[in-house]
Amino acid sequence: MDAPRDTADFALDCERYSRYWTVAAAALAGLPAKPARSAGQAEAAEEIKREAREARRRFLAAHSGAVYDRITQNRARFVRVEDLVYDAAELVPGLTPTRAQVDAESARAQRDKDGVEIDQGILVSAVLANETSGRHLCHAMLLPRPGTLARLAELKANGRVDLGAAEVLRKGRASYVIQKNPRHLNAEDASTLAAAETAVDLALLDPQTAICVLRGDVVRSGKFDGRRVLGAGINLTHLYQGKVPFIWYLERDLGVVNKIYRGLASEDALPDDVNGKTLEKPWIAAVEGFAIGGHCQYLLVMDYVLAATDAYLTLPARKEGIIPGAANLRLPRFVGDRIARRAVMAELRIECDSAEGRLICDELVAQPDMDAAIERVVDKLTGSGVVSAASNRRAFRVAQEPLDLFRSYFATYALEQAYCHFSPALIANLEQNWNAKSRKI
Repeated sequence: MDAPRDTADFALDCERYSRYWTVAAAALAGLPAKPARSAGQAEAAEEIKREAREARRRFLAAHSGAVYDRITQNRARFVRVEDLVYDAAELVPGLTPTRAQVDAESARAQRDKDGVEIDQGILVSAVLANETSGRHLCHAMLLPRPGTLARLAELKANGRVDLGAAEVLRKGRASYVIQKNPRHLNAEDASTLAAAETAVDLALLDPQTAICVLRGDVVRSGKFDGRRVLGAGINLTHLYQGKVPFIWYLERDLGVVNKIYRGLASEDALPDDVNGKTLEKPWIAAVEGFAIGGHCQYLLVMDYVLAATDAYLTLPARKEGIIPGAANLRLPRFVGDRIARRAVMAELRIECDSAEGRLICDELVAQPDMDAAIERVVDKLTGSGVVSAASNRRAFRVAQEPLDLFRSYFATYALEQAYCHFSPALIANLEQNWNAKSRKI
């Protein structure tokens, strides 16, 4: 069955395109599993996927707004990105994979997947590229994560909530968010994201604090055993073994990272709109040991960065084969375009105690002095009051990275990262640079 080449009204196109995607999926399913395909079968499979993806892009070029409005009841409902991609599969069969299809592929190593989640990237890219639906999706991702408010009473009563992979605790006027994955150098993966975002939500919601601190826990492996490190970025072992879903990238950067940068929204207040403000506080990060990949990305949304004198930063995107979140958008503001390109594309390691490092880190301290330094900076940044601090950070943000710039960037990112995530180059990079074949989860 040939792919539809034109578009008409929404209802008719849903029927025509869904029928085509059903036939395409059946043809792909009729081939052997990816590792067992002959060269000819592999070529046929790639052609089926390419044609079906081009059809999705044509369909969404005409109807992304209609899809989004149907799912959100004309934007009366807020739907998070990780739910949106599955709601779309129910609304327009074949447009995106079902949960069952994604679950079936999640049992395979990354190299053995057909990449059905690429279709999620095509959808989210189209939604974000549409100004109306894209702004609404960004808004949805800045609302408190489901389940957060149920833990707020515990935080108010005890000054601490342990979420497993993260915890939030109150010290004086500061909420501390501690990321915890000690066996994997505090790396991020599918098992840590919900806890990290909930901890950030709670830190922002705590009425008894005026500022937030991001810090890594003490780790229990390798040469850093017994020492705090901020974090090692994405868990590359989990990535290689197929345990990191594609939507994780978007859930992370539209959610927890953007909440640190823009604060928590409410349903009646659009983020960064002149008529409505988010609930936000200044953020301090403590770089102890290192901040690699995603943890280096966190530094680019901070108001103040403290770093141990022996700490370092890297964005090893070339060695991983992926786009490092919003670093391509934000890092040039700190270090300039040339250094940013070297960091992302040529593995530049930035020592915190270097000229380049000081463009990202505000202050260097000896590791034993970190606790006292954090307390001192907390006092300094809250001295003029939380209203002034939040207002100044909002003014910087609107000038440097307005919401529509963020939205447009992630429209591109959603599509490009989807293809990177399933690229053969990613597998080769992880095997060559991470010895991924021999590592255990």
